[in-house]
Amino acid sequence: MSNTPEGRPQARNVVLVHGGFVDGSGWKGVYDLLRADGYEVRIVQNPTLSLDGDVAATQLVLDTLDGPTVLVGHSYGGAVVTEAGLHDNVTALVYIAAFVPDKGESVNTLIADPPPGAPVPPILPPVAGLLHLDRDKFAASFAADLPPDEAQFLADSQVPWGIGALEGAVSHPAWQNKPSHYMISTGDRMIPPPAQRIMAERAGATIVETDASHAVYVSKPAEVAALIKQAAG
Repeated sequence: MSNTPEGRPQARNVVLVHGGFVDGSGWKGVYDLLRADGYEVRIVQNPTLSLDGDVAATQLVLDTLDGPTVLVGHSYGGAVVTEAGLHDNVTALVYIAAFVPDKGESVNTLIADPPPGAPVPPILPPVAGLLHLDRDKFAASFAADLPPDEAQFLADSQVPWGIGALEGAVSHPAWQNKPSHYMISTGDRMIPPPAQRIMAERAGATIVETDASHAVYVSKPAEVAALIKQAAG
């Protein structure tokens, strides 16, 4: 097995974790590119009801793979991989326009004090403990660089995001002990790009930027796959 320049074993496994309001199908473009390059790829269909539940779902997938693995999270998925990345197989973390909580932080605490003038995500009031985005504002906020029909599909196929997931606090941030990479999406209207940079720099991540919406993992799969391969070594 070859090693990375840092001396870590090169990873040939990748696990992709989706964020809130969507499922894992948006990773298809990234999945296809990585598979074509010989990576073993899995996608976690986390329930997004509680952070603990999503961490457990991710670690179950990690258990099915042998050897070094890159763990990738988009949006809320960043909180999931921050905790699930403690798994022994995980050698690197990749954050795609994602939240990167520190110990004791949750997505809820990270969004509590947005930068002045930052766009406000169109999250509707909770119903039965579940959150949705306003369908009519979904495209502009989440997927402005996707064709209208694709953005509409994401809006109409939303996965409810549980308040328990939003409020789940990280207890052991894996980025404190494992190398991380971060893709800042400069056109993001869900997580302000300045907030993305602050979180990425705090984690000591290798940072790249791209002009894309929050749905960068769908709109720019080649750039996302390239960052994942860089993290793999």
